Amino acid sequence: MKTSRGLRSAFVTGATGLLGNNLVRELVARGVSVKALARSMSKGQQQFAGVEDVELVLGDMADVPAFSDALQGCDAVFHTAAFFRDNFKGGSHWEELKRINVDGTQQLIEQAYRAGVRRFIQTSSIAVLNGEPGAPIDETCLRDLADAEDDYYRSKILADQVVLDFLATHPDMHASFVLPGWMWGPADIGPTSSGQFVNDVVLGKLPGLLPGSFSVVDARDVARAQISAAENGQRGERYLAAGRHMTMQELVPLVGKIAGIKTPTRNLPFPLLYLLAAAQELYARISGKPILLSLATVRLMRKEAGRSHFNHAKSEQQLQLKFRPIEQTIADTVAWYRGNDWLPGVPTQ
Repeated sequence: MKTSRGLRSAFVTGATGLLGNNLVRELVARGVSVKALARSMSKGQQQFAGVEDVELVLGDMADVPAFSDALQGCDAVFHTAAFFRDNFKGGSHWEELKRINVDGTQQLIEQAYRAGVRRFIQTSSIAVLNGEPGAPIDETCLRDLADAEDDYYRSKILADQVVLDFLATHPDMHASFVLPGWMWGPADIGPTSSGQFVNDVVLGKLPGLLPGSFSVVDARDVARAQISAAENGQRGERYLAAGRHMTMQELVPLVGKIAGIKTPTRNLPFPLLYLLAAAQELYARISGKPILLSLATVRLMRKEAGRSHFNHAKSEQQLQLKFRPIEQTIADTVAWYRGNDWLPGVPTQ
C-alpha cells in the first residue's frame, strides 16, 4: 500500500458524489483515515459499504457549523461538494448556488482553520477559465465575473475568490485549487450529468448528436490530482485536471462501441435543441427527475463551443498528473452501471 506523504487524516465534503467517493477510496488506499461528509447516512453507507477507515459525518453545506466539530484532528480538508445538478433543470437557482457554493465554502474554510486544519483543497472548475475557441487554455486564462452569464459559473468564480481572500488574511493557511473538466467514472450513484448521459446513450434515449466539444476526465485521475495538490501544490495556485478534448461526434460512438450498442448518427441543429430543452425542462418540473438537456445547457454549448482545449503542463510538472485512456474510463463507467443493474447486459450477437 502506497502511503500519502504527510497525510494521516482527511475530511472530504461531497463524499458520496462522483469525485468525492473516488477521492475517499484513493485516500483510504494510501493509508489515510477519512471523515466523509454525507447528507444522507443511508446513501453514505450504500456508497462505502465494505470500505474501511471511513467515518461518515452527517451534514450539509447549507449548515457548516452543525458538523464543524468533526473537522478537529484532520490534516486536510478536500472540498468537493457543490450545488450543481438542479441548476440545469431550468428556472433560477442563484440563491441556492450562492448559499451552498459561495457562502458554504467561506464557512467551511473558516471552520477548518478554527479547528486547526492548515491544508485546504478547493475543487474549482474549468468554468472559471475562458479563452478563444480552439486555442489552448491554461490556469492564467481567468474568466471575468461579468462574462459569467451562467449562474453556476458565477458561483464557482466567487467560491474561488472566497478562498483567495481567506489566504490573503491568514498567511499560515495553505490552499490550492484543482480545476476538473467533465468528470466520468464508476460509483456515480447520483448520477451526475456524465452518468445520466451514459445511461441515456446505452438505453437509446439520445435523439441525436449534440453540437459542441467537451473536456472529458476520469474522476479517479482528478482525485489523485487533489491528493498531489495537498502534498505538493503551491499555496494559492490553480491546477488543471480537465482531461481530453472530445466532440460528441467522437464521444457517443465510442460509448456505443464499448457498450456494444448502436448509437445515433444524425446531428441535432441548435433550433431543435432549444425545443427539446424546453420540453425536457417542463418534464423536470413535473417529475422532479434529472434530464439530459436544459436551456442553460444548450446556451452553454453554443457559447463555449471550441473552448475545451486545455494545457496541463503545470499540473503535469508540479503534480505529476497523468490521465488514463478515455476508453478505460468509459469501459469502467459502463461496467459499474451494468454491475449495479442500471443497464442491461452486453447484447448477444
